[in-house]
Amino acid sequence: MNFKRYGAVAAMAVAGTMLLTSCAANEGTSAAGSSDAPASDLAGDISASGASSQQAAQEAWVAEFQGANPDVTINYDPTGSGTGRENFIAGSSAFIGSDRAYKTDEIAEATFGACAPDSGIVELPLYISPIAVIFNLEGIDTLNLDAATIANIFNGTITNWNDPAIAASNEGVELPDLAISPVHRQDDSGTTENFTAYLNEAAPEAWTNEPDGVWPLEGGEAAQGTSGVVDAVKGGQGTIGYADASRAGDLGTVAVQVADGSFVEFSPEAAAAVVDASGYEEGRTEGDLAIALDRAGAEAGTYPVVLVSYLIACEQYEDANTAEVVKAYLSYIASEEGQQAAADNAGSAPISDTLRTDVEAALELIS
Repeated sequence: MNFKRYGAVAAMAVAGTMLLTSCAANEGTSAAGSSDAPASDLAGDISASGASSQQAAQEAWVAEFQGANPDVTINYDPTGSGTGRENFIAGSSAFIGSDRAYKTDEIAEATFGACAPDSGIVELPLYISPIAVIFNLEGIDTLNLDAATIANIFNGTITNWNDPAIAASNEGVELPDLAISPVHRQDDSGTTENFTAYLNEAAPEAWTNEPDGVWPLEGGEAAQGTSGVVDAVKGGQGTIGYADASRAGDLGTVAVQVADGSFVEFSPEAAAAVVDASGYEEGRTEGDLAIALDRAGAEAGTYPVVLVSYLIACEQYEDANTAEVVKAYLSYIASEEGQQAAADNAGSAPISDTLRTDVEAALELIS
């Protein structure tokens, strides 16, 4: 792994604590919420918002954290990444989830209302998951597609499921003479930005649009949030869309061609392999761990349509109690236990120990 921002391991006492949402029950007998656990001194209500891709993971994190910290309430509203970033700037969310890091020019221009004056921010890549290209075709569970074919389906160049470009990589599959109905996100979404980044980097001749959280093309069906896209694909025949892989369910999914010509199905392990082969973006502060993904050069066994979703918080808060609770919650999320809880509940890929070392160092900046 190429994560080398910090030369030494930053020692950190990760709070063996956890939090919750207002809708979760206070009973909890898991290891984190065991009645034998020492009483927690943490207390307070924290409002957060952002990436809907993190919803299943946040439900697990919040329930476990509250089990150990019964006087804390965390309300995570899966508004979508774009709204979450707006809320953090406006000051209505103490921390957020976002399917992309803030751009450096956004950070330079923004005043983050959630933070103390002149505070920097920390951006922690704590939710790693493949983005599944999902479809609904009767009798077909999986298809092999290269990046250019996927791009041409979503840009409207390929309009029928029995198109020769699809048939070429799916020998023996009886493709129907049926119109393709693409579905995209209606809201400003980090999932969309990561998906369009993959199309732009891996198939630049077919997808000439720059990566963007807002879908750049007219036409197709628009749906709100991850759930909306999944429901729209389920509700049609010949539909195709993209969503966090944890929400793919029993829909058909695409195995994506990578640089050596092989086709790779999504999995947490294949998504983590892409991140492990990447480094950080240049020009970031020490607590800003934005990953520079190599989607076009993905090799065998790696899945390039990957979502790296961030937990974003202030380096300094005006309220010391808010800082303490946010730091403890994010420390739990970064821990082996927190990452495993997300893997169990959302199918995400636990971060590596090397990345965890850098995350822990960044968490030490929060005060």
